[in-house]
Amino acid sequence: MSMILGLTGGIATGKSTVVKLFRNLGFPVVDADLIAREIVEVGMPALAKIVGAFGSEILRLDGSLDRKKLGKLVFSDKQKRRELNELLSPFLKEAILSQIKKKEEKAKLVVVDIPLLYEGGYDAYMDKVAVVYVPENIQLMRLMKRDQLTEGEAWQRINSQLSIETKKQRADILFDNQKTIQETEEIVKSWLSKNNFI
Repeated sequence: MSMILGLTGGIATGKSTVVKLFRNLGFPVVDADLIAREIVEVGMPALAKIVGAFGSEILRLDGSLDRKKLGKLVFSDKQKRRELNELLSPFLKEAILSQIKKKEEKAKLVVVDIPLLYEGGYDAYMDKVAVVYVPENIQLMRLMKRDQLTEGEAWQRINSQLSIETKKQRADILFDNQKTIQETEEIVKSWLSKNNFI
């Protein structure tokens, strides 16, 4: 029996670093962001739905989705963001669950990387959920630096997700990422070894 480990965090908490570590150690990863990009490629039914809801001005000249335009539209409007999430949710869920099924036949641990894991109700499909954690003040500083955002813009993005403190409380496993990458790696490896995955 394989374990399905849901992995989440907040924007700029270092989830990608932890995902990369699992990948480097040879564990299969289901990447929700990648799937979210694939389901809105040209010719896919999800893209047609988005155009139906938000108009063709969110498309580039070649007919592909202009993510920046769509991002600007939904980050500044809670209602539009909710509408987009509801629209994409069934396509995303179907693709994620189908990938989990394929990968769990091949490995004893499958990592499912989903930024909006709790928000989308995906915890119901996981055996355990791990949260990559840093306190909000560190999250804010890292996000402003990484994406060259003003404090207001950074808060807008942070507040578009469930707070990292709420995720921390709901987590089965906490990967603390406040210090160095090496220390975070040690925390993850120690959890893997304690659970006989390495």
